[in-house]
Amino acid sequence: SYSGVKLLLHGLCSNTTVKSLDLKGNNLRTVGAEALGKLLRQNKSIRSLTLEWNSLGMWEEGFSFFCQGLGANNFLQRLDLRNNQINHQGAAELAVALTQNASLQELDLRWNNIGLLGGRALLNCLHRNKTLKRLELAGNNIPGDILKAVEQALDHNQDRETILSEAQNQVYILNKEVLSLKNEKNKQFLDFMDTVDKQKEEKVKSERMSAARVGQLQEVLDEQRSIMNSLKAKLQMTEAALALSEQKVHNLGELLNAMKQEQTSVAECHFRELQQQKQESADREGKLLHDLSAASEKNLLLRSQVDELERKCKVQQDQLFQVKQDLANTTAELKLRAVQAEERLEMEKRRFKQSLEDMESLRVKEVDRMAQQIEASERSMQDRIQRLETIRISLEGELSQVKAAALAERGQAEEELIKARSQARLEEQQRLEHLEEKLQLMTESRDEAQKCCLKQKEMVAEAQARAKQLSLHADGLRRRLEELQQDLNSKEEEKVTEVNKVKVELQEQIGHLEAERTAQDGLREKIAALERQLKALSSNHREALLDKEGEISLLLEKLRMKEAEISRVREEEAQRASFLQNAIMAYVQGPPLGTQGSRK
Repeated sequence: SYSGVKLLLHGLCSNTTVKSLDLKGNNLRTVGAEALGKLLRQNKSIRSLTLEWNSLGMWEEGFSFFCQGLGANNFLQRLDLRNNQINHQGAAELAVALTQNASLQELDLRWNNIGLLGGRALLNCLHRNKTLKRLELAGNNIPGDILKAVEQALDHNQDRETILSEAQNQVYILNKEVLSLKNEKNKQFLDFMDTVDKQKEEKVKSERMSAARVGQLQEVLDEQRSIMNSLKAKLQMTEAALALSEQKVHNLGELLNAMKQEQTSVAECHFRELQQQKQESADREGKLLHDLSAASEKNLLLRSQVDELERKCKVQQDQLFQVKQDLANTTAELKLRAVQAEERLEMEKRRFKQSLEDMESLRVKEVDRMAQQIEASERSMQDRIQRLETIRISLEGELSQVKAAALAERGQAEEELIKARSQARLEEQQRLEHLEEKLQLMTESRDEAQKCCLKQKEMVAEAQARAKQLSLHADGLRRRLEELQQDLNSKEEEKVTEVNKVKVELQEQIGHLEAERTAQDGLREKIAALERQLKALSSNHREALLDKEGEISLLLEKLRMKEAEISRVREEEAQRASFLQNAIMAYVQGPPLGTQGSRK
């Protein structure tokens, strides 16, 4: 029934396992055609669909919906529409669907009513559809020229498909070759990087070893230098000490000569010294006299102090006289005040006769008070006068004490003069004894200096012998450096040979790369020949040729990238050569240092 077919087709819309569907002789009509159109839109697994003996062309709306679904489908590869009464309108709709479809390869339209117009529509759609390889149109009243044209178009599609498949196969082969070349180059590059890393590690190790050996040699040289410097310093010190000892010996000889001269001239000096002692005693007496004069000056100073004290006494007496005058003045003022008071009393008597008695009493009291004040001021003045007299008496006592002290100092100066004379005699005797002891010490120091000179001469001889040994050792080191230089030259020659070998290997690799490049040029020529063949086929294949040219441009870009990679490999080989050179230099510098360390 129609509902069952509709349900079946709706169920197949979401199915993903069915690959082939055969609905031959089911008289689907409009409902079935619409369900088929929906199925073709949604299903992505069906590759083959058989719809023979269903009269789909009789229902224009349903068949147009079916054609729309066919145009939207990109998975169906085989479609059988035999005996479905399709007319030229249905063929036109089918042609429109074929222009949109890009997956259908086989279409069977035998035993329908397509006619001339339908055949032309199908022929026109084949100019755009490039995937359809087989189209059956027998029994449709189509002219023979249209059928031939359709066959030619299908042949063109088949040829294009074969060319595209061959080109894809070639591209696949080329991609495989390029990938193989890339893998080989990557392997070579990785091998090269491994060798470079190993060489770097060896170089680092050799540099560390060489640095350690150079450090050891530098330490040994620094020790030798420090020893040489210490020996030079010791030699300089010994020379300086020798010079000082010689100078001391010379000075001691001069001192001995001087002592001999002094011993010869001691007698004369004694007489002269006695005269000098006499002169000194006279000088000392003069000094004592000078001291006496200084004492007298001190006495004069004391006298001047006494005079000052007397002057102070006079000043105090003058002050006392001034105080007395002040007292007289105050008494006179008091008298004047008394007179003024009496006048005031008289005036008050005149003015205030009634209060005369009171004023008289006040006057009497005031007079008494003034009298008491005068008595108190007189008492204070008498006390001040007594104090000044006591100060004068104390100053006179101090003056007598100063005179006694001056006399005592004079006696002490005379005693000191006597003591100085006796002390001068003792000092003269002690000086003679000290000179004799000094002479003995000078002779002993001369003997010690001679012994030190002998020791220093021995030390200088040892230092000279050690310096000779160090010079011989330095000559041995120089010869060792010359041997190392010769070894370095031989290592450099070996390095040059190795670098030449590396260059030869690089040239061989470059030759291989150039051979690969020539092979790639041959592939380019083949591709160009294929392009010429594709251009000669027809104008319908221009789009495919454009796609091919795009792929060829990609290949060319890959080839350019390959050439860039080859140039990069060359640069890396040049860097490798420089790394090898540096490594060989470091390696060359290593073993001699080790030999020297072992010898030491």
